[in-house]
Amino acid sequence: MSSANDVQQELMRVRREAIELHSSDQVQEAIAKLAFEVTEAYSGKVPVFVTIMNGGMIFAAELVKRLDFPLEMDYLHASRYLGATSGGAVEWIVTPNASLAGRDVLIVDDILDVGSTLLSIIEACYAQGAASVKTCVLVDKKHDRKARPGLKADFTALEAEDYYLFGMGMDYKGFWRNAPGIYAVKESDS
Repeated sequence: MSSANDVQQELMRVRREAIELHSSDQVQEAIAKLAFEVTEAYSGKVPVFVTIMNGGMIFAAELVKRLDFPLEMDYLHASRYLGATSGGAVEWIVTPNASLAGRDVLIVDDILDVGSTLLSIIEACYAQGAASVKTCVLVDKKHDRKARPGLKADFTALEAEDYYLFGMGMDYKGFWRNAPGIYAVKESDS
């Protein structure tokens, strides 16, 4: 079993060796631009922003403080992983408290990778009677493994190559969500 010191050393090594894909300044600039797009789309509406935990938390906080219109905030926690490294069926851990019936819903998440969980969440929002459901992600990972060909979020701040990413809400083994930029884990040479 690894000691806490071993874990900390591994985490520090991963951060030190990581490839910076988007600096903190680039991330903040992209979020500011995205906030303008979201404001244009929701002007005159009172939407419900549903943040997907835990990854969407940091991005959602950065985004909403740039929005100057009334909105309700809620969250949900759903996972296809639950401790595994490959996804299975979506498991709902926490559902939104807000009534979505007749509401415009914006789902906010850190990353669009495959998108299976996001598609399940969209379906669940419509099943609760949402008038509209749009998606907003910090990063769209570029690859051809999307759950549906051509799947894109309605609002996307940045794109990234197909690396294991962390920072700005995305994690490395549950850690480094707090890294201020977006980083790729350097492949080991072993």
